[in-house]
Amino acid sequence: MSYTVFALKWRPQNFEQIIGQAHIVSTLKNSIQKNRLAHAFLFAGPRGVGKTSTARILAKALNCQEGPTITPCGKCSSCVQITKDRSLDVIEIDGASNTSVDNIRDLRESVKFAPASGRFKVYIIDEVHMLSDSAFNALLKTLEEPPPYVKFIFATTHPHKVIPTIISRCQRFDFRRISVMEIAGQLERIVSSEKLNVDKEVLFAIARASDGALRDAESVLDQLASFSKDRVSLKDVISVLGLVEQEALFEMADKIIHKDAKGALELLNRLIDEGKDSAVFLSNLIEHFRNLMVAKVSKGDAKLIDLPQEACEKLLKQSQAMGLEEIFSAFNILVKTQELSKRLESLRIPLEISIVRLAYDKKGALAAQPAREQEPQKKLREPQPPAPKETPTKEKMPAQSPEEKEGVAGPTDSPLAITLDNVKGAWQHLIDNLSRIKMSVATYLSEGEPLKIKGNTLVISFPKNYLLHKESLERGENKAIIERSLGELLNAKLFIDFMLSSERKEARAGEDNTFIKSALDMFGGRIIKEG
Repeated sequence: MSYTVFALKWRPQNFEQIIGQAHIVSTLKNSIQKNRLAHAFLFAGPRGVGKTSTARILAKALNCQEGPTITPCGKCSSCVQITKDRSLDVIEIDGASNTSVDNIRDLRESVKFAPASGRFKVYIIDEVHMLSDSAFNALLKTLEEPPPYVKFIFATTHPHKVIPTIISRCQRFDFRRISVMEIAGQLERIVSSEKLNVDKEVLFAIARASDGALRDAESVLDQLASFSKDRVSLKDVISVLGLVEQEALFEMADKIIHKDAKGALELLNRLIDEGKDSAVFLSNLIEHFRNLMVAKVSKGDAKLIDLPQEACEKLLKQSQAMGLEEIFSAFNILVKTQELSKRLESLRIPLEISIVRLAYDKKGALAAQPAREQEPQKKLREPQPPAPKETPTKEKMPAQSPEEKEGVAGPTDSPLAITLDNVKGAWQHLIDNLSRIKMSVATYLSEGEPLKIKGNTLVISFPKNYLLHKESLERGENKAIIERSLGELLNAKLFIDFMLSSERKEARAGEDNTFIKSALDMFGGRIIKEG
């Protein structure tokens, strides 16, 4: 007897066996019970989630000898013929290979004939979006007013490619991706029935890799059952699919949290040497930081993270070592790395730079700098009094404070003590100082520029599409950190105000080029204006 793959052997045969589409099953069953079935249906959704299987079950429910019924018997001649794809009353058409007007004309002619043995003649057109516009137009009249014994079921993974005049004549059902837990549960049932020796973590790894497609997960399990001799282990899954272990993602996040740049780079190189795909690792790491964000906000709710409970608990514990802004900053850097990789031949170099950038201990590196490298910064800390515009008369001469008489310079509230040029000259040092205090504040502030000094208030301008940066820095704690650091650097008391500008600096005009902006964000660079 020939071997039947799991995807076919475990194909659902009734409504109760359909996984993860309860909203659709409930509607169809109610429609059958109330005798309110439409003449045309559009099943839309990603691959491998049960669109064609549901169409066949609906056809069986309509033509079963005990029907129409929500529980087709599966034993009568009609149910058996539909299951074995031999029914004359259920016609399955591949839209990808029957795209022409002539194919639709043949369909229109066959519609005129009554069912051979069942109650309804059911036409299932898979990948219906592949039909040409002329073929769609030829189908319109028949679709709008078919004979009472005809039902149309269209399945597609790209509903936006189906013309609106077709969609308007159908009842649309949107199939969703199946959750990791639901896929893992179905795989566990298959393993138990097939008497396979499979570790439980293998099932979750397969479910995560399938991206919500149950059929893909069943195919992978089938392949692994043939790949391993006795027991399917997590190592086998990683070997076959090129996956990155969950532990490696936790380990990389730990090294980023503890600022172990060397360890993070060594871990990345080890994974690549083991044959892991850099693109897969980057995608998984982005997902890991997404899970950290959700864990921190939801207190480790497994329903929102869609992972086993013990993994959710570990995510919650790791997320407590990071602030939300730090998670957002890491997420943005990794996403920009992914965007830049699409324009480069190699992903490894930008990925290494991003990993080191996230795990680099700026505070320790600065402390190790020789004194001569810090000398320019010391000079910037010394106050630079403005050149007097006129010599004050004796009557106008202000009384000196005790500090000034003794030659001691102290912080001043006078707006004349600091000019915009002073601020611009110290701007990069301010960013560097803030990066040692709070990285997210430094990252957001680096996108702004000093615009003007009004009284004792420094106005910092952001491009109009940088509202998130402005709002984050306006929070009380972040704003206080900037004002305190700026005051220490310039030895003057300045308040900070932020604004969005419709005009952008000339230097930022270059950043409008998507590639240049991605490169600047990736390597932490900035455009320097000549002259």
